[in-house]
Amino acid sequence: MASKNGVILCTVAMCLAFGAHATPLTRDNGAPVGDNQNSQTAGPTGPVLLQDVHLIQKLQRFDRERIPERVVHARGAGAYGTFVASRGLSEFTRAKVFTPGKQTPVFVRFSSVIHGSGSPETLRDPRGFATRFYTSEGNWDLVGNNEPVFFIRDAMKFPDMVHSLKPAPNTNLQDPNRFFDFFSHQPEATHMLTRIYSDFGTPATYREMNGNSVHAYKFVNAKGEAHYVKFHWKSQQGVRTLSAAEARKIQGEDFNHMTRDLYDAIAKGNYPKWDLYVQVLELKRMSSFDFDPLDATKIWPNVPEIKVGTMTLNKNPDNVFQETEQATFAPSNLIPGIEPSEDRLLQGRLFSYADTQLHRVGTNAHQLPVNKPRANVSNHHQDGAMNAASRKGSVNYEPSVQAPLTSDEQYKASRSPLIGTTQQAKIVKTRDFAQAGMFYRSLNAQQRSNLVANFAGDLGQVKNERVKYAILSFLQKADAEYGRRVAVAVGADPARVIALADKLPN
Repeated sequence: MASKNGVILCTVAMCLAFGAHATPLTRDNGAPVGDNQNSQTAGPTGPVLLQDVHLIQKLQRFDRERIPERVVHARGAGAYGTFVASRGLSEFTRAKVFTPGKQTPVFVRFSSVIHGSGSPETLRDPRGFATRFYTSEGNWDLVGNNEPVFFIRDAMKFPDMVHSLKPAPNTNLQDPNRFFDFFSHQPEATHMLTRIYSDFGTPATYREMNGNSVHAYKFVNAKGEAHYVKFHWKSQQGVRTLSAAEARKIQGEDFNHMTRDLYDAIAKGNYPKWDLYVQVLELKRMSSFDFDPLDATKIWPNVPEIKVGTMTLNKNPDNVFQETEQATFAPSNLIPGIEPSEDRLLQGRLFSYADTQLHRVGTNAHQLPVNKPRANVSNHHQDGAMNAASRKGSVNYEPSVQAPLTSDEQYKASRSPLIGTTQQAKIVKTRDFAQAGMFYRSLNAQQRSNLVANFAGDLGQVKNERVKYAILSFLQKADAEYGRRVAVAVGADPARVIALADKLPN
């Protein structure tokens, strides 16, 4: 088994040795693929390139797999509310939403990620936490999850990851043999898997869970100075989770319990609240970490959090389909003062989310009330299905002296230095296992036992020994106790697990 940067590689020779048929991978036009693991980037730290036609095709085809249900985040519940800023951030960002005392209307959609629209809300799954701010400068969508990290770090692997977690195409059944097969090749997933198999993988209610941007973004101030930033919602209701036994009990009583709880609380005037915190990093500090801070599988330990405001949800939708289901969240919906970072997973989501909403809801989805900006919209985008906008006059181009529209240089994107050549390669500082171990050790004794039992329940179903031992070696590398306990629980040989783990990089 070959290894590079901590990732187990299956060469053609090894795949044949394992009995796999080495069929060439191609794009839809039949052209062979040179690298299906890494997106093309502008050097080792630069953004992902639009010229990566293989990545774009994978995301486009993935976005169009389901009609009309969302491919991911299919089951959800939404509510309206208000965000009130409590601290100015003008030293970091020009975004007016953070003006102290400013009230901004919001719409939030909570969701499960993998399971379908009619699935029980007790199932183990990440939970989406998407917030739309209807700001005076346009809509800002902060599209994140309850967990602060994700399974993968490169958008190239997003369709593959979801395919592995979804039901098999031949049986329509979800199968641990499939998703652990995939994750056995993605050691960076160890952190997220550890969190999901803990009780945090089954939140008790939407009101009692936190939210996170997962990705880093950029704050840009009026001087054009940039800082990296991560966003965190912290529930004023506290955080409450379910054990596997509690989840099974609730599922038998009410598999809509999270939606019902949110709706009933708001209907009764028990309005849930979350405080918004930011972590801000100077660009020059990014190289001081022993991991890549733009890696979506990592948190930022020991970086102070700044409280910037509070969100209150106080109104249920009048029509779930028209509002909650037709809401078209996309991380590309940004406002002046907030820009994307070079995070490789975020770079793919910037395209993928907006593209799938155009496909799912329609070209003019932004005209629907739940999606319509409160700020004025002035451009020459036109026509398309279900266009209800009122366009007048002969000018539908820019520039024009007859009906001028002006751009403003103060809203230009910040400038980022680029180094190196275009490439398809992994990030340099992977550190795939350390934070998974940190999270395991942060749990109390009962939480650790629940994590081990939950993980072993699925991993024990895996028939392929190589896959099973690869996953166990990841856990062993994260924490020796963690790896040993899961190995024993699934009847594996701890000594073999330790030997495999010793071959993995830190």
